[in-house]
Amino acid sequence: MSAEEDFRQVGAELADLGVWISTMMGNPSLKDQAGKVFASLRRDGTMVFRLVRDTPEHAAALQLAGASLFDPSGRGRAMKDWVVVPHSSAGRWTDLAEAALSRPR
Repeated sequence: MSAEEDFRQVGAELADLGVWISTMMGNPSLKDQAGKVFASLRRDGTMVFRLVRDTPEHAAALQLAGASLFDPSGRGRAMKDWVVVPHSSAGRWTDLAEAALSRPR
């Protein structure tokens, strides 16, 4: 499946939890019931998750091949709570999205 299809699958799997798909800054995003973004699909086919630093989920996500901290500016100013996970790890996206949803914002 494409990254877009995998993203939509994650959204469908979490819909019963009040998750809905929207856009933020032109990217498809997953929002919680309060309208807060906790995951987003990037144009390059990677997905970014708000996992909160110093949690087991955050550490595990960073161990995935090709994963990194999210640096939207590309200038070395990473958003330390957010982890970029490549499409090659799409099989983990639902679990990571559930973890991101469960963390307080």
